[in-house]
Amino acid sequence: MRDRVPVVVQGSGRRGRRAGLAGVLWAGAELIVTVGVVVLLLVVHQVWWTNRLAAAGAQERVRALERSWGDGPDRGSGAGAGAGVGGVPAAGPEPSGPEPSGPADSGAAPAATRAARPAAGTGGPAGPSARDRAYAVLRIPRLGLVVPVAQGVDKRAVLDKGYAGQYPGTAGPGAQGNFALAGHRNTHGEPFRYVNRLRAGDELIVDVRGRRFTYVVGKILSETTERDTGVIAPVPRSVVKPDQGYSEPGAYITLTTCTPEYSSKYRLVVWGTLLKSS
Repeated sequence: MRDRVPVVVQGSGRRGRRAGLAGVLWAGAELIVTVGVVVLLLVVHQVWWTNRLAAAGAQERVRALERSWGDGPDRGSGAGAGAGVGGVPAAGPEPSGPEPSGPADSGAAPAATRAARPAAGTGGPAGPSARDRAYAVLRIPRLGLVVPVAQGVDKRAVLDKGYAGQYPGTAGPGAQGNFALAGHRNTHGEPFRYVNRLRAGDELIVDVRGRRFTYVVGKILSETTERDTGVIAPVPRSVVKPDQGYSEPGAYITLTTCTPEYSSKYRLVVWGTLLKSS
């Protein structure tokens, strides 16, 4: 009778280790794909969906303003220094609350600006609720832009709605001083996305109940810091680049937004002067 030779199967433990490693790698790959899909959805929501919602809401607000103005326009009594806009005295310095610390970005405004109350007497409603109510319409023919203007530069209450926000304490439309506005360049309606395309001589039109103020672009500051408070001063002049801006009193408009795109590192500034009112 022959002796049986035991057969030893080699590598079964090695195959098990390989199978375990493959399972870990597969689970890791699934996790990476899942995270990637979630991130992609967040990007789509932030860049595309918020744009659609804010832009649609802003245009509806423009239509509502125009309907209300059509019911009973009030042409007011002039647009010079201290003159009224739609029968309301032009804005001056805020009676209380901190002044803006610099041009707002396309996201959160500087802390001091967020704390400030809406500027008084710019034709909008009085009180805290004025922060989320538009009172004027900015039109930029070169860009095909029509956007509502509200008091304040609070991110959630104004800018994220696709509005242009008026810096607290700055002059009212058509008044002597600086009518200074901030707006998103990217996301949330991005009304100021293409203001870098503006050129000297382009018109910036501001409509308030029964009145129209036409400004003309004069100067553009392609880059400055977020703390450059001079750009929204009554006589706008950069404190970072003192050779940029104006030196004489007048009726100015200022548009501020972030630059470069999808970044809040610097500010882009467009200045204009009042051409006519009607």
